[in-house]
Amino acid sequence: MAFVTIDACQGCGACLLTCPTHAIRPVAGGLTVRADRCTGCLECLEICPVDAIRVVEPDPCEGAR
Repeated sequence: MAFVTIDACQGCGACLLTCPTHAIRPVAGGLTVRADRCTGCLECLEICPVDAIRVVEPDPCEGAR
């Protein structure tokens, strides 16, 4: 799953236009990635001009709570 580092995001919108599943959405102060829509294709990672997107592994314990 991808994760947008809001502090680094410049709000250019390149990832919004690139994401094939529309998983990236604007939020106050930047962008966020909807985990339920992210397929992990990494197209956003490749297009981001400021490297504000990181790949994070889902927490396996999160679904068990």
